[in-house]
Amino acid sequence: MEPWQWPDDVWQGKVNKVRAGRSLKPQSWKNGARCAVALSFDSDHETNELRDGGESIGRMSTGEYGNRVGIPRILNLLSRTGVPATFFVPAVSALLHPDEQRRVVQEGHEIGLHGWIHELNTKVPPEAERDLHFRAADTLEKVTGVRPVGMRTPSWDFSQVTLKIERELGLLYDSSLMADDDPYEILEDGEPTGIVELPVEWIRDDAVYFNMNRHSALRPYTPPTAVLDIFRREFDRAYEDGGLFLLTMHPHVITYRSRIFILEELIAHMKSRADVWFATHADVARFAKENA
Repeated sequence: MEPWQWPDDVWQGKVNKVRAGRSLKPQSWKNGARCAVALSFDSDHETNELRDGGESIGRMSTGEYGNRVGIPRILNLLSRTGVPATFFVPAVSALLHPDEQRRVVQEGHEIGLHGWIHELNTKVPPEAERDLHFRAADTLEKVTGVRPVGMRTPSWDFSQVTLKIERELGLLYDSSLMADDDPYEILEDGEPTGIVELPVEWIRDDAVYFNMNRHSALRPYTPPTAVLDIFRREFDRAYEDGGLFLLTMHPHVITYRSRIFILEELIAHMKSRADVWFATHADVARFAKENA
């Protein structure tokens, strides 16, 4: 049937499968902070090409840049500024670059789930999706010694069974959905799940401003200064609202010589404001869940 022919229970079921529940925004953040900042980096590396069955050496070299140049540049900046962050890592990236993941954890940052090979969840059968997420969790734990407690689905692609799998994994939080600016509890079929959502948005993602594909019409480009302005305005309003500022970045996107200043100046700007709490996604989710 066409969507306009659906009985009410069909479209209601689709809408209600995964929804936003109660707000988990606390009155104040840890130690009375006014605003929480959660910086994240999706370490996709070569999987951006591999997940589509691609064999382009050029595109894979762009992913290699993320490991070879991007991650060290990010970690050095975070170390200088004393800012923790969360890195969402496909299992294949972790297997290709295990020393990178171990360094991330050793320096006090968090590693979260990001699929097996950056696959699209809605493009694989439910049983395959479950297997991939569980294998990814086992792989990241084996590589780093730490079992992930949160997930960001690759490309924020969330299937009809993703939430069920997250519940089976016993995850604390997800960071793939967009129903709010601030943390909320996820509902499944109208029932609370206990899983915290740390909402994302394409506006707060570096890739949409800079990525391009020379073989297609995908050639967006925004001047780095304009991207800094957008991110800074997002933070300023989050600070004003007493909320969460969550930013998604990619090591192979944000770290070029003409772009890394965005992160440097943004961190300096946020640190110039009083009562800002910089935390990993896990720490933000845990605090929100316990203090909402």
